[in-house]
Amino acid sequence: MGHKITILPGDGIGPEIMDAAVSVLNHVAGLYGVDFEYTTKLVGGCSIDKYGAPITDDTLQSCAESDAVLLGAIGAPQYDDLPHDQKPEKALLKLREALGLFSNLRPAKIYPALVDASSLKAEVISDTDIMIVRELTGGIYFGTPRGYNEERGWNTLVYTRPEVERIAKVAFELALKRRSHVTSVHKSNVLDSSQFWKEIVHTVHADYPGVTLEDMYVDNAAMQLVRNPRRFDVILTQNMFGDIISDIAAMITGSLGMLPSASMGEKHALYEPVHGSAPDITGQNKANPIAMVGSVAMMLAYSFDMTEAARLLDQAIDNILAAGYRTADIATPESKVLSTTEMRDKIIDAFSRVYDEKTNVELTTS
Repeated sequence: MGHKITILPGDGIGPEIMDAAVSVLNHVAGLYGVDFEYTTKLVGGCSIDKYGAPITDDTLQSCAESDAVLLGAIGAPQYDDLPHDQKPEKALLKLREALGLFSNLRPAKIYPALVDASSLKAEVISDTDIMIVRELTGGIYFGTPRGYNEERGWNTLVYTRPEVERIAKVAFELALKRRSHVTSVHKSNVLDSSQFWKEIVHTVHADYPGVTLEDMYVDNAAMQLVRNPRRFDVILTQNMFGDIISDIAAMITGSLGMLPSASMGEKHALYEPVHGSAPDITGQNKANPIAMVGSVAMMLAYSFDMTEAARLLDQAIDNILAAGYRTADIATPESKVLSTTEMRDKIIDAFSRVYDEKTNVELTTS
């Protein structure tokens, strides 16, 4: 039996980058002798157009019955005037709730070939490799009571012990596979909820003596990300702080459109690029598929325990960039500019090369 994957291409460039991702995934499957079973569903604006809702119960059920979910992009200008609970983006909130996706993993890694694309100096950001672990289903975005009137507006920031414990465990487990350092980002000098967060994280840390735990106020963390991003390994933080910190870290890398992400729960996981639907280039074969392919690599590693394939896929992307190949969004005057489909083919070819190199080394040393 193969791995079941629900494919949600979505809107705008979503179908184009998803086509590239599935092609890459099929190539990986062929080399590694695994089977992937795909079910494609509508989500976002295209779902509104056909069904009158950004996501249907049928799509939610398909996602719940899958081993992983791949999402392209959602949203378009023609839906901006819809009520908030009817917009395409509402589909993401429903997916997170239905699948119990409480942790958002956002890597921010510098590709050596793109080090000059950042607005920061190369010597500041070189070798940056951060994993941000953001709590996704609690905190001020979901707390009640909430509301506003003509005189005041209010939101409630609440976290429970189980919510903090489970996200802390995710961060410590990831750190064990990386450089064994966790920075817990909060505002415990001002917020009672953050003092609670801090104490629970330290309690969980007792089960991970091999991991170093550091506390940092969120304002200092934002400053340190710009001043010395290499000092961070895993950043653990709550929902709103993570929303902000992850975008700061993303721009350090030079391109928000290059980064993948994973949203994970106890049983389910959803993988998607950080970028949007880019309606201005939809259908022009110009979209950059690297973030989508990077999301595939995260899926291989976290959902299917194919860590070697994930590593080789990341290496293939690195090799392509080092050779000067770019899509238009990250191109320089010296770049060899590729279309979406050309970049897809380059990634597949580069993956085959690094796979063959690994196989030859193994045969030689065996």
